Amino acid sequence: MILAGELMVQPRRFPTSWESQQLQKVRRSSRTIFKVANMSAPMISWAPIVNRIHRYLTTSDYTSQSINLESVEIHDVETAPEKRPRTLKHLLRANHVNHAIIYHHLQYHNHMPHLLGSAYLLGADVAQLQKIYDTESKELEEWQDSPAEICDADWRDFLGDKKYQRAYVDFFEDELALKFNYDWSKVAEEYLFSGKNPLINGVIAGLGHPLIHLGYAYELSSKEVGMEALAMSCTAYNFLHKYIDEPTYTRESTYTTTSPLEIIHKIHNDKRFDGLFQGHGDKNIQDLFFNHESLVLEHWNAWKISDPKKQFEESQEAAVALVVRTVKPGTHAYDFFMVHILTTSHAVRILLPIIPKRFHISLVRQWWLLTIAVYIAQLRPKIDDDIEVKPGKQWNYVDLMAVNGPWSTDAHYVKALRAMKQAAFTWGDVHERYLAAAVHFADDFKGWTGFGFAEEEEDV
Repeated sequence: MILAGELMVQPRRFPTSWESQQLQKVRRSSRTIFKVANMSAPMISWAPIVNRIHRYLTTSDYTSQSINLESVEIHDVETAPEKRPRTLKHLLRANHVNHAIIYHHLQYHNHMPHLLGSAYLLGADVAQLQKIYDTESKELEEWQDSPAEICDADWRDFLGDKKYQRAYVDFFEDELALKFNYDWSKVAEEYLFSGKNPLINGVIAGLGHPLIHLGYAYELSSKEVGMEALAMSCTAYNFLHKYIDEPTYTRESTYTTTSPLEIIHKIHNDKRFDGLFQGHGDKNIQDLFFNHESLVLEHWNAWKISDPKKQFEESQEAAVALVVRTVKPGTHAYDFFMVHILTTSHAVRILLPIIPKRFHISLVRQWWLLTIAVYIAQLRPKIDDDIEVKPGKQWNYVDLMAVNGPWSTDAHYVKALRAMKQAAFTWGDVHERYLAAAVHFADDFKGWTGFGFAEEEEDV
């Protein structure tokens, strides 16, 4: 931990228009330096970076697209005077102080902020929030010391190492206090959205939990949850970031369509995926990318985004369908990993009005990559368009089931209902399809399946 008065190395900062500025530098330099032989060593060292930037800027038009959505209501629990938001603030802080963000042999993620936040936003009272905290705390674990501290000179050296979760939280909290005047959004701006290979391009790692955590941090305006989200983004960081950071992975596909559901149906019918895995489970995801990457990229690149806002709406419809319409009537077999497609989609919806526009499409494409990977890993269940569900009840019933029903302390159940409700209010629900899906899920849910042979949650 850096203490006041110690020598501090300022982090490398890049302005928002960093890429264009570097290109301008090269152009200016080229007027006076004509031969590589005459270039200085620093100039030569910049060449590969500038070449990559130029290739990215000239081969992809996604950075020029954005998705204009109104922000959801931001609940500033840090300053709200009423008892209910104060209670939420205290419980989020208690979780932050007492419980690690990754536990059970560094396999499970701490969902406390997701559950408390969802329940609060769906109307949970003080007693219900306290019940959630008491129940969820029973399975969480205390913080453990990291092998070493982290500073701004080496913070990227430990990306992907979960043993450094405590060190990352300490590092970001030091930055918050000593450099950013307790404005956690400035810390996020510095470490998520700036520099080469920004962290935001890897938030689908860890089954999207960094992305989900970040969404709740912004929606609840909670610096504790924000610092956890940054630490989670660092500890979960893995190979998935390269599909966004490296433009060579965005390439022509064998087909194109604007419909995500059409691609899901094509993947379901793609016999090349038959027999790849012996059972369900997120462990299949790494094997899928390492051994069958070209198949994944073929379908990932098939989604042509020409009308970003409309297609994001369609992607949220697809997310709900993957949770609800893949379950055969009477089986109650809701897939634990498939629900992360929905809850990460909800997080994207929360973040789009907040994050820099140049990351809008890449964030949606991150979600799309995770969606394809999870769908294939869970053995491509059929989306049954013939499953008819009618609402019969209203959103107040869904709210009641979420905060006071038999599954009110199941984080993923409550988050799923919250995601469906927010999608309905974002896009309008004239035909009450979101409401019907939420009511059906609220009543039909009996527990999670899809974990594989051992039927236990791992690395989530």
